[in-house]
Amino acid sequence: MSAGARYDFDTVIDRRGTWSVQWDGVADRFGVDGLLPFTISDMDFETAPQVLRALRNRLDHGVFGYTTWQQDDFRSAIAHWYATRHGAQIDTGQLVYGPSVLSQLSQLLQMWTVAGEGVVVHTPVYDGFRKAITGLGRELRGVPVEDVVALERELARPDSKVLVVCSPHNPTGRVWTRDELGGMASLAARHGVAVISDEIHADLVHPGHAHVPWTCVAGEGEGEGEDKTQRDGEGKGKTRWALLSSASKAFNFPALTGSYGLIGDPADRAEFLRRMETAEGLASPAVLSLTAHIAAYREAGDWLDQVRGYVGGNLALVAERLNEAFPDLGWEPPQAGYLAWIDLRPVGIVGADCDEALQRALIEREKVAVMPGAVYGAQNFVRLNVGCPRSKADAGVQALIRGIRAVV
Repeated sequence: MSAGARYDFDTVIDRRGTWSVQWDGVADRFGVDGLLPFTISDMDFETAPQVLRALRNRLDHGVFGYTTWQQDDFRSAIAHWYATRHGAQIDTGQLVYGPSVLSQLSQLLQMWTVAGEGVVVHTPVYDGFRKAITGLGRELRGVPVEDVVALERELARPDSKVLVVCSPHNPTGRVWTRDELGGMASLAARHGVAVISDEIHADLVHPGHAHVPWTCVAGEGEGEGEDKTQRDGEGKGKTRWALLSSASKAFNFPALTGSYGLIGDPADRAEFLRRMETAEGLASPAVLSLTAHIAAYREAGDWLDQVRGYVGGNLALVAERLNEAFPDLGWEPPQAGYLAWIDLRPVGIVGADCDEALQRALIEREKVAVMPGAVYGAQNFVRLNVGCPRSKADAGVQALIRGIRAVV
């Protein structure tokens, strides 16, 4: 399809029997097979036809030998995307590659911290961050999204070494402003804390908001206070930072694996690549991931715009249904993404017992799987994935409404 074509997101595609974590793995988390899932953050849509065409062409070549990501087609596609989508000029010499954003995060945490040191995150927190941080023996130090005072307090602790920024924020869908990110950069510089910015949701920002890549604020506030990351040689006095991302979230091909990052300091970048290529044995990336990234960033912007509009309509539907059923809820769609983060306390879902009762009602009566907020450290919330055909989104919110009524 060419630019100006209309894409079909209403048709339901049967994902059962495809080894899908969301559909076939629902019993692993919820204990029951056959639930209608609104869980893990992938979408029920085919990826862009431009991506599919590029993948088919690559498959037709038939040779899948060892591959390099350090080539101009891949690097220039990323630079083109940042320039045209985010108005940001990136230094392609800062690029690195990894199998996933979380694998890159884990590697950087091992480079920049030791066991027992603190890693600061905004709460509620994506559960993948929690698993990575605590699984490495680091101390997760959570601060509420809106609490700048708490953020500085945690960054000021002598053994706080890294700030992990989720931008846009998962699970709330919050899009950080330029001033907010600049403030974080200044605080990190003041207290000598390295920054890792996970920006995998960046391309799903809704109208009225704009994503600001960390590269646009990196270095702000340097020279203030004592730098805990200071070291001899090149990079002395500089705040360490990394931006991590992937096209896989916005264009819905996470199973192809593949992500990229930008690392500011040359020595850190070299060490990261050394670890990936030797200690992790990941010198050759997945060729289909490279193919998909290049096609997405070069050719599929129109498809993405329509996806964002469609899921925006799903979120508007969720708001309409919820607020009609529960006027006290006053729920508003997120600023980014397709994950509806819903605070149920205004309608009487308060305490662990209510959470458990709601999950029982959703699973046993409504036969749906909805992520409880406790997974992200927030009791009495739910996270409803509406990256799906509208008929499914409507079924999910109606089931949630009935489940709430059964409890309260």
